[in-house]
Amino acid sequence: MSDGFAQHWKLELKYGRLKTPYTHYTLIADGIAGDMAEGFTSRSGRAWMAMKVWSTSEDEAIDMAKTIGFEIGFKVDGKIQLYETEPEQPPRDKPHAYSIQFTPYEK
Repeated sequence: MSDGFAQHWKLELKYGRLKTPYTHYTLIADGIAGDMAEGFTSRSGRAWMAMKVWSTSEDEAIDMAKTIGFEIGFKVDGKIQLYETEPEQPPRDKPHAYSIQFTPYEK
């Protein structure tokens, strides 16, 4: 990625010079944190998982939250809130997730 693109990708996206088949979403999912994969931390038990995704649809974004959550030790078993949001990272060639965070809570 060139420095010019890295600095101006939001403007390129806004004005249609950067095309993508993806929509940007932020998801918040209720579930249970277990043994977390390397690079992720959360107290075991009830937690909210937040993530940002570029995906082709709302359904794909929800599937990504469930699949990625499972792969890193989080089981989505409750409500998933989905919002179309402004991106913090540019789209890529494939759907992807980033900024995955966990917030434990007591039930």
